[in-house]
Amino acid sequence: MPVEEASDNVPHGAAQRLDKWLWYARVVKTRSIAAALVARGRVRVNRERTQKPSQMVRPGDVITASVSRDVRVLKVILPGTRRGPASEAQTLYEDLAPRLTALTTPSGAADRPGESQQRSGPTGVLANGTGRPSKKERRQIVRLKGQDR
Repeated sequence: MPVEEASDNVPHGAAQRLDKWLWYARVVKTRSIAAALVARGRVRVNRERTQKPSQMVRPGDVITASVSRDVRVLKVILPGTRRGPASEAQTLYEDLAPRLTALTTPSGAADRPGESQQRSGPTGVLANGTGRPSKKERRQIVRLKGQDR
């Protein structure tokens, strides 16, 4: 069985350490964070949970990583040779579960400061993440609860 090379100049089609690949692909900020993420069992390779940062990944492997409230599902296309700019890092993988952007949110409106947010449901009940009620909504809540003076 051939021994995997540990050099930074990895040829195409070769294997690479999981923690190093996560760092090269800019999934995490540092390699030590990548190793800790794997050690805590937050990363799966081909649906198998792994706790070894030294596990080798090859092109075609599917990596599922739970990173700060996000679940990233990435298919390895190439091993990395360096931690370059984001545009270079995106060539290392194919995102199988694209994240929602501001333009594809269910409400159709981007979350920008100063814009009013759509509230749904009965008065006094706010949708999750919409923030504090406006002055008009506070008055409606008071009326609804029967606390007006």
